[in-house]
Amino acid sequence: MASSSVTSSPSPRPPRPNLAFRKLRGQRSPGEFAAAVRRAAREIGERVSCDARYVGRVESGEIRCPNYAYERVFLHMFPGRTLTDLGFAPRSAVRGRGARTTEEDFSSRTENLSYAPHETEGACEPYDTQETDQNHEESDVQRRAFMTGGTATVAAVSLGPLTLGGAAAAAGRPVRRVGASEAGALEDAVRRIRLLDDRHGADGLYRRAAAPLRTAYALLDAGAARQATTDRLYAGAGELAISVGWLAHDSGRFDDARSHYAEALATARMSGDPGLEAHAFCNTAFLARDAGRPREAVRAAQAAQRVARPLGSPRLMSLLALREAGGWAGLADRTGCEQALARAQALYERGPSDADPEWMTFYGEAELEGLEAQCWSTLGDWPRAAGHARRAARLQDPHFTRNMALYTAELADDLARGGRPDEAAAAGMDVLDLLDEVQSSRIQTMLAGTARVLLPHRRASGVSAFLERHAAVPRMT
Repeated sequence: MASSSVTSSPSPRPPRPNLAFRKLRGQRSPGEFAAAVRRAAREIGERVSCDARYVGRVESGEIRCPNYAYERVFLHMFPGRTLTDLGFAPRSAVRGRGARTTEEDFSSRTENLSYAPHETEGACEPYDTQETDQNHEESDVQRRAFMTGGTATVAAVSLGPLTLGGAAAAAGRPVRRVGASEAGALEDAVRRIRLLDDRHGADGLYRRAAAPLRTAYALLDAGAARQATTDRLYAGAGELAISVGWLAHDSGRFDDARSHYAEALATARMSGDPGLEAHAFCNTAFLARDAGRPREAVRAAQAAQRVARPLGSPRLMSLLALREAGGWAGLADRTGCEQALARAQALYERGPSDADPEWMTFYGEAELEGLEAQCWSTLGDWPRAAGHARRAARLQDPHFTRNMALYTAELADDLARGGRPDEAAAAGMDVLDLLDEVQSSRIQTMLAGTARVLLPHRRASGVSAFLERHAAVPRMT
């Protein structure tokens, strides 16, 4: 995915190299520095797709001023410095009267759009500096309209200039070809859905995420003038299909999820994108395990590993091995599960690399522990499962609220089934504390199972309090 920038008015002057930023990179390679930027972003809850190319564009002066997400990351990395200290131009110098006029003109063409303020300021705004300033400013407005969030919701809207066909076709006018600004809006939608899911879970998002997905495939049908833009559209549409599929998966709509994952897989194969194909197979394996099709889970995970092996990401291969382990556990094949878990651990210990996909930001030590806990739970080894679930909850970054609730719900269930009702009730209370922020049918289903297991122990004070509070929680519909 292209990195983001804000550019000045068209000018014949060549860009001025950013020597201050180059000095801050020091002896690190562009790839190593990009990895440090991504790590710093995770520390403050941002998501940026920084790579060596983006670092090169900054140092060459092509990016005169970063977007707001990158600004926060850079100021976090270099405390006490301003953007000017980092060699960037002041934002006021690159966004003047011309930009405001263009934005107003574009807004007048999208009167049918309804959108609310962003829940999170400064989501990544990637667009290609090869396009004109008008496209850049249109891109800003499109992003604000494309995907906006409130607490546990996404307001997905129909984009006036991106509803291809319609009135233009009826009037006999040619449909505008898709450009980098639309591809950027699509990529931003994927990031925003993932961010909101990390914080709030899937149930409040799924239905509203369908509109951007329809728009994404309309963009593909319209076509793009440049092959690079076409490739971004295919990748963006496929990743969006996976994200919407995950929202369906996590909210218990397994048939819908299966359809979205299949759509992403077809998109990957049409465009020859092995990274997207591996991601689609990865999620298909997870869904098959949850839907009670463990053999399909094993086969999908193995297919993902075959596709992903040339990509050079040990962390991706580690996650895919865990998907396979989940399938073997569902088949009650302890040996196969243990072998896959050992591979997953060994691959994880090789560390991160520049080849790690952007969508894998959730996969850290906490997720590794959480997925292993699920395997042991499926095999009925409750003490071992509880140990891994406890470590997962302890290691989880609080930014990922949904995962914090998931690991703690796993811990509560393992403790309950392992004959430790008081501890299970305490963990269950912790999950209930998080349900004000998290809407996930998956987590609610797990908690309901725990409550059923604890019913015979309802006379214990802690268990009784948990059961009463759990019974009062509204159920997802």
